[in-house]
Amino acid sequence: MTSLPGPGIPATGTGETTLGDHVIGQLRGLGATVGLSEADTELYGQVLLDSLAGAAHRPLSLPPASPTFLSDDHSPVEFSLAGTAGAAPALRVLVEPGWAHGDMEGSARAGLDAVRAMAARWHFSTDQLDALADLFFPAAAQGPLALWYALDLRAGGVPGVKVYLNPSASGPEHAARTVREALRRLGYDRAFAQLPPAAGYPFLALDLGAWKSPRVKVYVRHPRMSADDACALSRTSGAAAADIRYFFHAAAGSLPPSGHDGDDTLRLIRRPALTCHSFTEGDSDPSGFTLHIPVRDYVRDDEEALARATALLTRIGMDPSVLTRSLGALTQRPLADGVGLIAYLALVYERNRPPRITAYLSSEAYLVRPPQEQYPRGTWMPAQPTRNVLDLGHQAVGHVSPHTAQKEVTWSPTASRS
Repeated sequence: MTSLPGPGIPATGTGETTLGDHVIGQLRGLGATVGLSEADTELYGQVLLDSLAGAAHRPLSLPPASPTFLSDDHSPVEFSLAGTAGAAPALRVLVEPGWAHGDMEGSARAGLDAVRAMAARWHFSTDQLDALADLFFPAAAQGPLALWYALDLRAGGVPGVKVYLNPSASGPEHAARTVREALRRLGYDRAFAQLPPAAGYPFLALDLGAWKSPRVKVYVRHPRMSADDACALSRTSGAAAADIRYFFHAAAGSLPPSGHDGDDTLRLIRRPALTCHSFTEGDSDPSGFTLHIPVRDYVRDDEEALARATALLTRIGMDPSVLTRSLGALTQRPLADGVGLIAYLALVYERNRPPRITAYLSSEAYLVRPPQEQYPRGTWMPAQPTRNVLDLGHQAVGHVSPHTAQKEVTWSPTASRS
């Protein structure tokens, strides 16, 4: 049964569309697109509604309950579609269960309750999460998030479960120390030394539940990344430099070098790239590498973002029409009328597995971002001189470019995802 509205959550009137209506409609459309059964889709949808509790009943005529940085329009749900050659696409959903709480303590409590309810339903342990509670849920925790969870939506009604935690809960200046200690407690004593130079650690993620090889993943922020930087950061992944370079320019774009100031290097000058480094079964050497490009900041509109994603999926042997149909399941608006429906594109390498492309898809429950007219259709980003990101060292500070300072640095209700 769907949860009843909680304290402070308005009940809807006749005919009002709620957040729950919106995201469950999208989930049903996406499930049908990837071949998930109706029974599995309904089960996963009910878990999503239960985790949002009364917030699922909040009318969309009201503004977002909190300015979550999970999405640009503050929707607490994001979908993603992962494609690998020779395999069916995988559908996932990312949720902030404590979205409606106005404080970090309440948000953390709601998140933990949601994960423990899933653990009881699907019979998995939360011991690893519990072992990190003092690091990630301290008294007077700082933002911008307490806990997110993601479900890998599999046939049969038993998903893979992931939790995303905030290494800056005790302050961004302590994020590196928090990541190092979390890895040590989880049995990865040497893992932190294997991470690349960082300008911040936005997330630490744990695989819980039904995974063949559970992973611990550390996300690293890289302001003003270049294609050369991306190739260097992936050196332990087994990825071919040519593939990394193709992905970087296809996802983020490029123009001929400007030659200004003696630096012809093309760099991401708006929202920064992220890399993710996974560790498996106590091995302190990385078992996986992912490059995340915030494509929405480097295109005019979603029509162009889809064209870039199509090129990437085609290159690895995937049918790009699945992504096109998935976008149609999310919205009926013309893709050229907005930007951000495709939020990120990611290139994923895991040990002994073929590479995959993941597209992160916004729910757009509250807002459609207008096209970015500074990027005329079919053009790419300008060159921008800056010092190499590899000179930054292991830092736990939120150093970012002026273009992203408002979204990247502010630990406040106005923060938006990096």
